[in-house]
Amino acid sequence: MSTRGRALVTGASSGIGEAVAAALVRRGYKVYGTSRDPRKVASPVPGVEYLPLDLSDEESIETLARSVGEVDVLVNNAGESQSGPFEELPMDAVRRLFQLNVFGAVRLSQLLLPGMRERRRGRVVMVGSMLASFPLAYRSSYVASKAAIKGFAHAARREYAPYGVRITTVEPGSIATGISERRTQYVAKDSPFRAAYDTMLAALNSNEAHGISAEKVAAKIVSAIEAGRPRPLYAVGSNAPLVFALRRALPRAATERMVARRHGLK
Repeated sequence: MSTRGRALVTGASSGIGEAVAAALVRRGYKVYGTSRDPRKVASPVPGVEYLPLDLSDEESIETLARSVGEVDVLVNNAGESQSGPFEELPMDAVRRLFQLNVFGAVRLSQLLLPGMRERRRGRVVMVGSMLASFPLAYRSSYVASKAAIKGFAHAARREYAPYGVRITTVEPGSIATGISERRTQYVAKDSPFRAAYDTMLAALNSNEAHGISAEKVAAKIVSAIEAGRPRPLYAVGSNAPLVFALRRALPRAATERMVARRHGLK
């Protein structure tokens, strides 16, 4: 029996989720990890029990909650990365993104938080993105989804604090996890935004290729989980301490220009 408790990590088959699951196993947690199809997990982490989860399916979310039972830690990590000019984003793609990045995580949290509240202990971590704090052109749907999940976490943390349950958000910057190959993109070949979009994407992919490791993000998530009074927001990667300091010191327009220039935009 674990001495630290039971943890559920969504999207644990690769990237940040895999690294978080491995880190929690090393810390002595009993870890459950989710994947759309656990049979297809390429490199299962020793000590992790994989369970199926499709965040687009309400029944799948409810089945997972029943299967896993009581947990002390929930890390909402699974999701999709999406990009495209604002006016060219198909609404069905935007709805799918919000279901995966926001509504699925919210519903799973709603199902597991009552048990934490009743036991008067628990930790919930929403894995967001620094783009929610530093919006980037041609990433509007993704930015909005990560801002939404942060909003849920920031407001709900006050509701659960009296019960000993802590909710926090971790915003990674550029991470070298191969996410560039998995990002969904929506841009027409003859789009009037094509040149600027391609410039942004090339810079984004380069930044991610040279970004921090998933293990460094996992370490930040674990520190948030195990903090006595975790902060509302943790950021890691992309020179987070410096850029957040600049964000506080500079006018908003100046911060927007800084983000645009980092991605080759005027």
